[in-house]
Order: sequence, then C-alpha cells, then structure tokens
Amino acid sequence: MNIAVWLRGLGLEQYISAFDENAIDAEILPRLTAEDLKEIGVAALAHRKRILEAIAAMQGEPALESAKPASASPIRTSASVDRSGEPGRPREAERRQLTVMFVDLVGSTALATRLDPEEMRDLLRKFQNTVAGEILRFEGHVAKLMGDGVLAYFGWPQAHEDEAERAVRAALAVVAAVAALSLGEGQQLSVRVGIATGVVVVGDLIGVGAAQENAVVGETPNLAARLQTLAEPGTVVISELTYRLIGKLFEVTRIRPQRLPGFDAPINAFKVIGEGRAESRFEALHAAESAPLTGREHDIALLLDRWRLAASGEGQVVELFGEAGIGKSRILQELLERLKDEAHTRLRYYCSPYHLDTALYPVTDQLLRAGNIRRTDPPERQLDFLEQLLAGSTKNANEAIPLIAALLSIPTEGRYPKLDLMAQKQKSRTFEVLIEQLEALARSKPVLMQLEDAHYLDPMSAELFDQIAGRIQHLPIMLIATSRPEGAVRWAGLPHATFLTLNRLSRSQAASIIAAMTEGKQLPATVLDQVLSKTEGVPLFVEELTKVVLESGLLEERDGELVLAGPLPPFAVPATLHDSLMARLDRLASVREVAQIGAVIGREFKHELLAAAAGLPDFELERATNELVAAGLVFRRGSNSQVTYVFKHALVQDAAYSSLLHSRRQQLHARIASILEERFPEIVTTEPELLAHHFGQAGLVEKAVEYNELAGRRALSRSVLTEALARFDNALTGLSAMPPSEERSRRELAIQLALGSTHVAAHGFAAPSTATAYGRARELCEELSDTRQLFPVLYGLCLYHLYAAELAEARSAADRLLELAEASNDCGLSFFAHRAAGVSSLPAGEFARARAHLEQALALYDPQEHRSPAFVYAFDPRVVCLDYLARTLLPLGFPDQALAANNEAVAEAHRVGHRNSLALPLFFGGVIRQILGDRESVRECCAELTRIASEAGFRFWLAGATILSAWTLAEAGDADRGRLELQRGLVEWRATGAEFMVPYFIALQAQIEVRAGDHHVALRLLEEAHARIERTNERWFAAEVLRLQGEVLLQSGEDGVALAENRFSDALAIAQAQGARFWELRAALSLARADCPIPGARERLALIISGFTEGQTLPDLRAAQALATPAEGLRAAN
Repeated sequence: MNIAVWLRGLGLEQYISAFDENAIDAEILPRLTAEDLKEIGVAALAHRKRILEAIAAMQGEPALESAKPASASPIRTSASVDRSGEPGRPREAERRQLTVMFVDLVGSTALATRLDPEEMRDLLRKFQNTVAGEILRFEGHVAKLMGDGVLAYFGWPQAHEDEAERAVRAALAVVAAVAALSLGEGQQLSVRVGIATGVVVVGDLIGVGAAQENAVVGETPNLAARLQTLAEPGTVVISELTYRLIGKLFEVTRIRPQRLPGFDAPINAFKVIGEGRAESRFEALHAAESAPLTGREHDIALLLDRWRLAASGEGQVVELFGEAGIGKSRILQELLERLKDEAHTRLRYYCSPYHLDTALYPVTDQLLRAGNIRRTDPPERQLDFLEQLLAGSTKNANEAIPLIAALLSIPTEGRYPKLDLMAQKQKSRTFEVLIEQLEALARSKPVLMQLEDAHYLDPMSAELFDQIAGRIQHLPIMLIATSRPEGAVRWAGLPHATFLTLNRLSRSQAASIIAAMTEGKQLPATVLDQVLSKTEGVPLFVEELTKVVLESGLLEERDGELVLAGPLPPFAVPATLHDSLMARLDRLASVREVAQIGAVIGREFKHELLAAAAGLPDFELERATNELVAAGLVFRRGSNSQVTYVFKHALVQDAAYSSLLHSRRQQLHARIASILEERFPEIVTTEPELLAHHFGQAGLVEKAVEYNELAGRRALSRSVLTEALARFDNALTGLSAMPPSEERSRRELAIQLALGSTHVAAHGFAAPSTATAYGRARELCEELSDTRQLFPVLYGLCLYHLYAAELAEARSAADRLLELAEASNDCGLSFFAHRAAGVSSLPAGEFARARAHLEQALALYDPQEHRSPAFVYAFDPRVVCLDYLARTLLPLGFPDQALAANNEAVAEAHRVGHRNSLALPLFFGGVIRQILGDRESVRECCAELTRIASEAGFRFWLAGATILSAWTLAEAGDADRGRLELQRGLVEWRATGAEFMVPYFIALQAQIEVRAGDHHVALRLLEEAHARIERTNERWFAAEVLRLQGEVLLQSGEDGVALAENRFSDALAIAQAQGARFWELRAALSLARADCPIPGARERLALIISGFTEGQTLPDLRAAQALATPAEGLRAAN
C-alpha cells in the first residue's frame, strides 16, 4: 500500500514525511493509536481523528501483493464503511454515479480440475491479491471477492474526479499483472474485464457475519458483468457512458451492438486497446471542437506580452491559477493558436495524480512523446530514437545519453559505458543535462514551456522546475505553469515571474458560449436562465450542461427556433462533471452529511436553520462548517447568530443533494419545513415559496398547496407575474392529486380567482388563459352554490368579454352582479356590482349610466373592506373606479375633472404600490391626453408605463404604451416610424386576445396617414374603424371616428364636401344621443369650419360652448370660441 497516496487522499499530505521517517507502512498502519500519531507530529485533534477513522474504514480491505506473501491469511473485503466519520457506525446508502469493474479469471474451472485444492487455493489468493493491489493502486474499492471473480467500485466510498479513467487504467494494469503471474510449464493466467458507469444506490449492508457486504443496486453492475462475458481473454470491454467519460485518453474499438441477457435494447460496447496518443489530457477529453474562447481577451493579451519579452531574450515565468473547469488548458490552447505562425519550440509537460510518487514523471513523459519512443518498441530502437532526440543538444553525448536513458529505463549495455554514480550525483548530473538540452533549444529559437497541473508535481520534478525557473531569466524561454487555487505559489521571489488568476465569466460571456454551441439559435429563456444560474461562469460547466440540454430531447426546433418540447424538469448533474463534484465532497467524508443537509435547505442556508435540522452538538457543527468553509465548498457570511452559508457552486449543491436517497431527501425536507413553520415566522411571511418547496419535496401535498397559494398571492401583490403563475399552477397540480371534497373545491376556487387576476396582468383581459381560469371558477361557484365568490368571477368574465369586444356578454355579467347585490342587500357586494356596471357601460357609449354607477361605487367604497380583495380583482378597486370615471367625464364635457380623476387614480396606485393598478390609469391617462392633443404629457405617461410594463412583464400594457408612443413620434414629425410602431403595437395588443380599443387605435393610424399626406389610406382606415364599431357596438369613440372621416373627406377636394357634411352631422347626432358634449363640440366645430357651412352651424356651436363650465384653455374650446360670432356668443351667454 502506498502510504503517501493514502495520506493525499485524506488531504493530509503534510504528514507524508513524518510517516516515512517513522517507517510506517501498510502493516504498521492498522495498529496506530492516537498517542502514536501525537508522537510522530500529528498535533491537530481533527487530523488524528480523520486518520483513525480512515484506518477503521480500512479494516478488512484486501492485502496487497506487495505487502504480504501469497500464503497470507484469506482476503476479506470491507463490510462496513464509516458514516460521518464515526467508526463502527454504518454509512447510509446513497445515490452515486459509479464505475463498476467486474474481473473474471479465464479458465478457472479447468484449472480447478487440474490443480490440487491447496494449489488452487494459493493460486486464487495470488490472483485476488494481484487484482486487489492494482485496484487499490488506483484508489478503487474492492467490493467483493468471488473465488475466480472480483467486483470493484470506482467512485465510492471515495470519489475522484476521474473515476472512469481510473477504472480503465486499473483494468489494463490488472490484465498485465495477472498475465505476469506464472503457472509453471510456460502457462499464463488471463482475465476478462467488464466496466460500466451509471447511477446506482450503494451502501446498503446485506448479509451477515463474514458474508456481509455493501450492495450496489441498479443496472450498472449487471451491465459490467455482462460486458465481461463479451471480452476476449486478456482484454477490457467498457460501456458507452464509460467510453464517453474517457474521451481519447485510451485507444478503443467499437464492438458491434449486441443483445445481452436482461437488457431490452442492443448494448453499445467498446474494447480498450491501450493508451491513447493524444498529446494532452485537454485534447483527449475535448476531442470535439471546443467552444470559442470568451472573456479572456485581457488574459491572452498579458500572456502574449510576456511571450514578446521572452522571445526577445528576457525569460519569463507565468503561474496561471484557476479552479477546475475555469479554462486554464483552453487559454493555453488559444495561446498556441496565436503563436502558430511564429518560429518557436514548444515543450509540454503534464503532471498526473497517478504519478505523484514517480520521480520526474512529467519530464520522462515529455521526452518519450518528443522522441516518439514507444515502450513496446525493442530497447535498441528506443535508444536509437533517444539518440536522435538529443543529437546536437548536449555537449557530451556519451555521458548525457546514458543519464537520460537511465531516466527513461532504456538499457544501454553494449553501446554506452555503465553509469557509476551515487544517486545524488546522478540526479544532479541528470538535471544539468536536461537544462543543457533546454538551453541548446533556446539558442536555436524561442522556447515555450507549458507545465500543466503543477499541483500534481512530484518532489523531484518540483526541484528541477525550480532550477529551470531560476535559470531562464536571460534566455528566450517562457515557462507557463497551470495550477488549481490550492496549489502553492512556487516562484514568487523571482523578478521575471507573473501570477495570473482566471476568474469566472460574466453571464453575457457565458451566454455567448451557449450561443456558439447552439449555432446561434436562442435557448428558451427559462432554459438559458437555468443553465447560466447552475454553471455560474465556469466555462467547462457551461459547455457540459449545455451539451446535456441539447442531447436530452427537452428541446425541439420550430421555425428555426429552439422551444421546449414539454415541461422543464430540474437539470441533473452532467455525468462528465459528477465524479469531479462528488470528489470535493468525499474529501470531507466526516462532514459530508452536514453538506447534504445544507444542500437540502438550498443554495444558501442559515446557520440557525442548519443547526436545527442537523441536530448536532454545537462544537461538532462548528467543526463541520469550518471544514466546509476551509475546503472552499461553501462561503460564510455574517457573524454570530446571523451567519449564513452559500455553496460556492450550484452544481456542488446539486451533487450533494442528488447523492441522497429519495426517502432520505423526503425526511429532511419534511423536517426542514416543520422547523421553518414552527421557528421562523418571518420566513413563513416573506418566503412562503420556500415552505412550499420543502413540503412539496417531502410529499406533503396539502401543505405544499397551502404555501404555493400563499407564495402566488404574495408574488401577485408585487406584480411578479411569472412567479405568481408558476406558484398557482403548482398549487393546482398539487390539488389534482388530492381526493375530491368540498374543501378541495373551495381551495381551487380561490386559486382560480387569483390565477385569473394574474393572467389578466400577464397576458391581458381577453387572453384565452384568462377565460379558462374564470370559466373554471364559475363552474366551481355553481358546484358550491357560493354567491359571494361569484362576484369576482362574474367581474373577471365581464372584463374578459369587454376587452374581447363582446359587449353584450359583458353587460349581461354586470347586470347579473347588480341583481345579486340587490338581493343580498350587502353594501360590500353593491360596491363591486356598481363598479362592474360602470365599467361595462363606458365602452358602449352609455356615458351617463357609467358615471352614475361609478360615482355610486365610489360613494360606497370602504378602504378597510374593499382594498383587501384588490388582487382578487387584478386591480385596486378605487383606482379602477377613478380611471373609468375619468374616461367617462371627458366625453361628457368635463375635461378638467377627467384629468383630475385620472391624476388621483395614478396617485392612489402609487400609494398602493401595485404596478398593475398603476399601469391602468397610466395607459388610459395617456389616451385622455392624446384625445386632448397634449403630446408631451402622453410621452411622459408612456415612458413610465413602458418602464413598469417591461419590468413586470405586462405584455398588454407594453403594447398599449407602444401604440401611444407611436402617435407622439408622428406628431413630432416622424410619421414613417410612427406608422411602423403603431402597427407593431396593434399586433401585440391583439395577440393578447383584446379587440376593445381597436377602433380608436385604427383612428390613430388614420391620423398618422393624414399627417403623412395619404388621405386615401386614412379614409380606408376610418371606414374600417367604423365597420368595427357597428359590428361590436363599441361606441364610445363612434362620433369621433365619423368626425375624422369628415375631416379627411374635406381635405380630399370638392367631391368630398357633401359627404364630409353628412359625416359631421352623423357624428353630431350620435354625440347628442350619448350626451357626449365634448364629442358634440368637436363635431359642431368641424361643421362650422367647413368651406360651405350649413345654416345655423355657428349658432349651434355657440350654444354648445355655453354649456361648458371648464376646459376653457383647451385648444378645442378656444377654437370654437374664436369661430362663434361675438353677438352669437353674447346671446348664447344670456
């Protein structure tokens, strides 16, 4: 057993020298005590505890071939692995991505018939020891020994970031090691190996006594066993997922898909031939074209600057730091691409976690690749290649070549004298030769040295590169070393050293990577937001999660765009990242459970809540959280009782969460929800969605429905419509899972009402979803015989029909409300009935009726009683009454009162702090001011309306703001742009299902065409508006449409004068019938202005003016006063 590797796996590599100095090996290790550890210098209690816990976990692990002879006592596998670092306490079962290896000894049955039982026993033990030794060398877990078979796990109980690679390397090592075992008589042993990767449940203890083992449940072990049967003797066969995870690290060949027992579909499998030929791990694992480098322009510029200095003879050292996946190798790849046309020598060195104790591994690996030296070649050929590699770069080849050959384990007998140097002298001379070769290369052309993953440097390589870094200051050489943040800064004291840390990308930079991967097609907004939120600017995470999304079948292409094919489920951790993320958690095995509880709480969690959920003593929880913070898994914020923790990566949280069994998750969610409900009333009030989430995940449907409804109402009150819709939909989904009952129906009714209000704000009054919600609510009212709840339902349907321009149906709903209110003799219900009656009367041009009902409603209004249902009705009720009253007062001839009522509605909406309520009077206030010709005031209304509609996602109001803004553009002289914007706004308005106000909007279009000089188009538009009015009976603007037709006809020439007079007369008649004095004034003014006014037109105008008690400064009244004769004006006044 390699003690150094074992200590590094525990994160305690600082004690390697202490263990080495005290000759602690695999045999002594199990007998160590706490006092022994103190004695050798392990002073920290936590470190002693961690070592002792790990020793306890190892008890019963297979003996290694290198540690004990073949005649040692029988091998036993680990039956129990510690949980939370408590020796003897079984670790809970958990979900894991596991790479499973199944090894089978070929021909064991035939051997058993030929060999004596004792010989067979010794042979099997030798086989098992050999296999177990190789598995443990790559830090796998021997799960079960079955005579002639071995089952091993990679990824449990300790995960590493490269489990699939470790499994394949271990398998190749097993094949070679077993083949090296001798049976005598020239016979060799061989094995078949099957490897598969997948999600399993691991850790359940099954069996008793010596037969007890940690079981794995899932198809992965079965697949590994079946793949083993496909393997030929001495070969390794892997599953498709394993193949995807190892990239091009190994050379493989595809096996024809075959049906295997227990599997429905043919299985893809691959035979491993040996090591791959990719130059670097980055190239091997990213064989496909990488996404474009984004957000690293400044970093690349700095590296290029240092290269220019180095190439000029001022040698440079750059230490490049960054967390896993941040793009260290990618930026080096980009640097090489930028330098491809410059003459230089490139030397690439790769450190490996598998060779931490292999002296000068990155150097020997580089030399073998540079010389194209294959280990399978004959020694003579290897030496030939080495001579070619070193030719001309050393002063004394006869000395240099044997030194480097010895480093590479290439025999030189017969061609070079035998080395006769002490070990230290040989090392120093080897260093000198290597540096001499480097300097020779630099004399020819500049040298770029890349040292990747320097945190895995073995001690001797570290010593060599320290010397190189110091020597290159005056040479045309640049050395770039990449390292993770935990790697120590090596060359801080050198004047020619630069330190560069790569930071995470911004959201826009990460989004550009996604856009490149989707070939410019935009992901749906919800999907894009989830990817960006989960990956948090780590380029590798962005790429891998985007791949998962694109390959998942979640999306489909329609009209060149990517859209969701169905509901969006939570994203799973990509298989390519799972091992890496779990490795971070497993390094802290003793506190992993605390991390898992934190993950269940959420990305961010309070210390107080964690303490209550974990139930650990204070000192133990403090130790656990300190370790999580120290390991960089979480950040700590605040102090004392206000401490909160945040997972550094969302995907780390996901990995911790996904490792819990569903049953355990449910238990924790239920516990956390109960704690929140009982001890954190402020969270219940301000974050009901948090309780909804925990109760939902706990399977407590009724409580989840309750809190989803509360969360939806809270979101609606803040006009956060997307969230409100999601919460109400979640509540309805939960209700559908509950058995039918009166209580369920009442709760659904309340939710449907709130949902209807939300759809009004989000999609518009006449949207199909609005009708669906209110229609279902009406069914429930009838089912429950609930008259009171029928009020908001009928009011919602009234508005739906009104904005769909179905005015008869709207009036019918309002009349029904009046009947119900009168029958109930309830003032509260009467308020809402009069409001509905006023609202439904205005569009039909029944201005006097509308005014009477709206003023009656305002008289009945009681803030204490009527404000609370504001959000059941989508708007604050007083704001609605004031807004509609303002729109009624203008045509009735009270423009000043209309503006005052609208201003009061806006002020009331601001006081309430409800954006949807504010949008209503802002839009219709803009309409009133447009009618009055006040361009600047319209522009101000539109600016505020656009802002809040954009923030809150009010499609309906945003369309209205676009239409009114278009009019202001045209009035300012930009008719072309105004025309386009109005058309766009009208399309968006009608896309919500709304037809109300369309005749008015078309009239605005006509006015823009008149300004542009196209009277023919203007007239056609006004005829269309008139036809719509006749079809829908939306008559509030009917007189004005006829008047505008007359104005256009007048401008069309003499042929249109008679027709114009007819239109003016018709407009006057309609206005008089409606009691609409303002429309009457305008129609009379147009008649009086005509080239050949009809007799008495000016007298009629003067009479109308006399009825106005306000608005004397308005352009319409001033023009009318100027046109009427003084005498006529005087007689009218008398």
